[in-house]
Formats: sequence, structure tokens, C-alpha cells
Amino acid sequence: MTPERLRAFCLEFNASVEEFPFGPENSVFKVLGKMFALTALDGRPLTINLKCDPDEAIRLRETHPAIVPGWHMNKRHWSTVTVSGVPDRLLRELVEDSYDLVVAGLPKAERLRLDRP
Repeated sequence: MTPERLRAFCLEFNASVEEFPFGPENSVFKVLGKMFALTALDGRPLTINLKCDPDEAIRLRETHPAIVPGWHMNKRHWSTVTVSGVPDRLLRELVEDSYDLVVAGLPKAERLRLDRP
């Protein structure tokens, strides 16, 4: 997946926005003020930090060398994914799962507003 496609995909989710709180080189994708993805779109290799269920994170890290504990993040809840090391379908699933985990932590009224009960 190209950096442009990754960015576009992250912005497809309801109420998602791109911000740059860590400098212009680091894209932070948020939903209602909560981060679900962090990447340097011009990074080589291209990597992305994504929120992940802790048990699922362990399984993914054991089966995919391109998925490691989150760099500069809570290693239990975040993983760093080397984009070129996983199939596009899996990457899309991981981004969506990250978004869903963040949305699940929002108040019910906000979740309903996003059509994600």
C-alpha cells in the first residue's frame, strides 16, 4: 500500500481527521480527538502504529515479523506495522480494528453519532 492510499484509507472512517501534533512529518489520525493511527508517511520503510487488543497483538506478532510492539507507545496496546511486510487486506483490517477499539472507548452518545454502537 502506498503512503497516499494509506492516508486516504485512514480518512475514510466517520469523523476521522489528520493532525500533526508531533511535527509536520508525523500524521496522527484521530476520531473525535482520540488517536487510532500514527505514521510518518514519508518514512522508509513505511510503518504505522495501530491500537490493538493485547491478546490479538501477541498472536499477530508471533505470526507476522512485520508486526512488532508499538514504537514509542504502550507496547501492550499498540503495535507498529511495517506496511510492505503485510498483505493490504490485513493492513486494512488492522487499521479498522484500531479505529473500532478507539470508538468503543468513547461515550455511547458519541458512538451512536458515528453509527458504531
